[in-house]
Amino acid sequence: MIQPTPFEPSPFEPGAEFDRQVRTLIDLGYPAMAGLDAARFDAMLTPLRELVTRCGHTTYDLETGRVPFLLVLTRQVAAIEQTMPRTTLYGKGKPGFVDHSFEPGALERFVAIPAVELPGRSAYLLFDIERGEEFCGVVPSDAMDTIAARGRTPLTIEEGIALITHFPQVLVKNKCFSLGGSRSGDRRVPAIWISQNAPKLGWCWEGNPHTWLGMASAGTRRVTM
Repeated sequence: MIQPTPFEPSPFEPGAEFDRQVRTLIDLGYPAMAGLDAARFDAMLTPLRELVTRCGHTTYDLETGRVPFLLVLTRQVAAIEQTMPRTTLYGKGKPGFVDHSFEPGALERFVAIPAVELPGRSAYLLFDIERGEEFCGVVPSDAMDTIAARGRTPLTIEEGIALITHFPQVLVKNKCFSLGGSRSGDRRVPAIWISQNAPKLGWCWEGNPHTWLGMASAGTRRVTM
């Protein structure tokens, strides 16, 4: 599948896109992270393919950061410290990184908030993703309230990494995003933005708005029909 330009709405064939996302993970070394060879890794993910093939033909719009679905692996399969360095900006080669402001052991404490219902599987599908640039300049806690009122769910750290892994085009200057689905019990809200010409996983205070930082969200998470 030819990668679209950052500002080109593109036809979307669900089965082919699912296969592309699987290949992306294999090419980036995810099977080794999971302790599997490529064939067993592919077999682990194959049951999810039926879910996306029933979605029908549609489009995704990378200019507005809207994606129909993402294939997400849990941190039990692929650790955040390993997956973030496998991200890059679109068309660039410098690896992403975890900011040093996360003290040792901090990432382990950033877990899904009670309102986020994660499927109890090694991998799952996230549907109807929005980068959330409408929330740029909005206090993160207020953005999360709005998302909840719409019946949507904020993205977790793993889901944010999956978004820029499969669609690096959505991470652009002044349209980066917070990941309110993962919290550590304090006022920090994790976020992904651009720093040193690479993706950076950092955090901001829940009460501080940023003009360049929105709040990513999704419609639902699923592992079965």
